[in-house]
Amino acid sequence: MSVIQRSIQVGWQLRIFFTEDVFSADNPSLRDALADAASRKVLVLLEDSLSQALPQSERQIENYFSAYVAQLPLVCPPIVIKGGETSKNSPATVTEILSQIDRHHIDRHSYLIAIGGGALLDVAGFAAATAHRGIRHVRIPTTTLSQADSGVGVKNGINAFGKKNFIGTFAPPFAVVNDFNLLATLKPRDKRAGYVEAVKVACIRDAKLFDEIERDAEKLISFEPAAMKHLILRCAELHLDHIATSGDPFEMGSARPLDFGHWSAHKLEQLSNFMIPHGEAVAIGIALDVIYSRNADLLDAKSCERILRLLERLGFVLFANEMLKIGTDGKLQVLNGLDEFREHLGGELTVTLLKEIGRGMEVNEINHAKIVESIHELRQRAGIK
Repeated sequence: MSVIQRSIQVGWQLRIFFTEDVFSADNPSLRDALADAASRKVLVLLEDSLSQALPQSERQIENYFSAYVAQLPLVCPPIVIKGGETSKNSPATVTEILSQIDRHHIDRHSYLIAIGGGALLDVAGFAAATAHRGIRHVRIPTTTLSQADSGVGVKNGINAFGKKNFIGTFAPPFAVVNDFNLLATLKPRDKRAGYVEAVKVACIRDAKLFDEIERDAEKLISFEPAAMKHLILRCAELHLDHIATSGDPFEMGSARPLDFGHWSAHKLEQLSNFMIPHGEAVAIGIALDVIYSRNADLLDAKSCERILRLLERLGFVLFANEMLKIGTDGKLQVLNGLDEFREHLGGELTVTLLKEIGRGMEVNEINHAKIVESIHELRQRAGIK
């Protein structure tokens, strides 16, 4: 037998820009992030909810690119696309985006700019990664969740076969532009959603950040701009640091530390027909894994209570009735999330739990009885009989 083997290494500069009023005529941030010596065509996708909240946004985007038409010609007015998790539940949205890429002859050196929340960025990123085997994708996240977490990552995907992100790719965006002012249109429920990902990354990576979130909780609850900006920037930085330095940016192994609390969260979203938003599902998932960590003698009781109290202070409800749904096998359906979590990566089950605040640890076995016990503790804490 003959074997030819070579090591292939691919380098990537993932850049996240922080600015305000990104499409203001006197703000060159986006132009500077994209423009080079050649002329590059631009196709812009705009989430429907943002278009409705800011009716002037479409005209403002057109005016912005008209000022740089020689470098960045806009091939058509911004295309309004439905956002939210339901946009990921069928291939229809991806097909619509792909058809626009084809119609306007967007090639590998053109830009597909998606402006919206994490779900739209997921769908647009998947379309960009598969059209021509990869075109330049630029994300402009418009929610705290996507600015702090999902929008700065390297994953894209859509839901299929009742499973979240079953179909997808690993494809780093060409650039991410976080415009803090875009968060002003969000409802309070959506503004706070991103806080849970900050609590998550603080729990597994940075005890100092956890202290800061506790300290600034009242400011965050009232959506004080400086506190929110700091939290988003630090959370995005920690997220990017993990991707760049963990040694497994495309999750070739079986560990997924940044999905702490997510194995049950993803299942909860599915069990609720995606009526429970991602951030709220993750809050419940973190609470469940924190209590389980304590019950498994990994985390001390005081730290467990600190985390639960902080999530509650930030406005999260830590239980949902979907946690108690029983399957045809007589077992809680949420437990199936463990098998789906393992299958998503392959290999043995690897779940991140907590050893202490700021220090996660990987375990390969989960005691189902203790998980059920932890679920009922959450139910009692929520005052549900």
